[in-house]
Amino acid sequence: MPRRSPLALGLLGLAACLLTVPALGCGPGRGPVGRRRLGRRQLSPLLYKQFVPNVPEQTLGASGKAEGKVLRGSERFRDLVPNYNPDIIFKDEENTGADRLMTERCKERVNSLAIAVMNMWPGVKLRVTEGWDEDGHHLPDSLHYEGRALDITTSDRDRHKYGMLARLAVEAGFDWVYYESKAHVHVSVKADNSLAVRTGGCFPGHATVTLRSGERRGLADLRRGDWVLGAEPGGRLVPTEVLLFLDRDLGQRASFVAIETASPARRLLLTPSHLVFTARGATNGTVTFLPVFAHRVRPGDAVLAHGGGGQGLRPARVLRVWREDGVGVFAPLTSHGTLLVNGVLASCYAVLESHRWAHRAFAPLRLFHGLLSLLPTRAEGGNGTVPEAGMHWYSRLLYRLAGSVLGHEALQA
Repeated sequence: MPRRSPLALGLLGLAACLLTVPALGCGPGRGPVGRRRLGRRQLSPLLYKQFVPNVPEQTLGASGKAEGKVLRGSERFRDLVPNYNPDIIFKDEENTGADRLMTERCKERVNSLAIAVMNMWPGVKLRVTEGWDEDGHHLPDSLHYEGRALDITTSDRDRHKYGMLARLAVEAGFDWVYYESKAHVHVSVKADNSLAVRTGGCFPGHATVTLRSGERRGLADLRRGDWVLGAEPGGRLVPTEVLLFLDRDLGQRASFVAIETASPARRLLLTPSHLVFTARGATNGTVTFLPVFAHRVRPGDAVLAHGGGGQGLRPARVLRVWREDGVGVFAPLTSHGTLLVNGVLASCYAVLESHRWAHRAFAPLRLFHGLLSLLPTRAEGGNGTVPEAGMHWYSRLLYRLAGSVLGHEALQA
């Protein structure tokens, strides 16, 4: 066995801590639909006027501050999604379908709750009496105006069930649950663009990257030490090494933004807060391409796509943008902070809408990776080791530090 100096051993230990230790979870607010599993433990109903967590609704520990009314036809209105779950009864007394409109997070939680209700009381369904409000029926700062709050009952309107209904809502993952009235339970969620609910920046496992040899490889099969195609700040394609995975979970469900382009035809899926290089309208250069959150991309924008056949990056017009659920989340970090995914140039970063500052923030990881590469016993090329699942603890630490220094509002879209 080769001898190593104390300095080399120290660097190896420090680099190993930074590069290989994942967190147990997958990031703030991460979780499949319903963040708690019901299991076999005894559930206790909420008491009348009790709320969970025991803090005001519009605080960071609960659903967060109101961001302003969402008006029909506005830019933010596009982020509301209709819920046609047949296991949920929507009162819809306005007969406009407004009660069915809600944020993605709210939809996931209420669908999870609907299953729990049917399991708890066979033959009974969840009933939504109030959803998105466009008519001014609530207090000025109500989360109903943003599609982030619901008033719920059971379909049989048995008020003796409402305490347990509130407990099931807590278990289903709502960020604030209030047994507000003898007639209903109030539930709400954080904003989809909140730091506390972001899944970080991830791609689905079936997405592919381009190796420097030109071969395509699925993200699920990518390993630390592989070399893939990324881009320099000027837009020139370059080989870049995969240093580690900021997040990796084969079984994690997530909601992705799907972006479809024409000429060249590409289809990219990535999480809403992931950065992708985009330009508004048609463009012939790379200068106007800026990193933006994926959920900001609109049809008619342009992204940078690899033309293939030895060509470099060129603008590709976005035809469609929609949401798509998937299983598996992967977030490789490369030495350049960029990579081609399904032929489209994307950043390795998320949450903070600045690729430059995010790349600087991860400089310590790149530094220790460089130090580790100097050790004589390090294997060349990809090491073939399957990375551990979960979000890297350094990513989680940066999110918390950024929230403390910049304020959580600065990290929201």
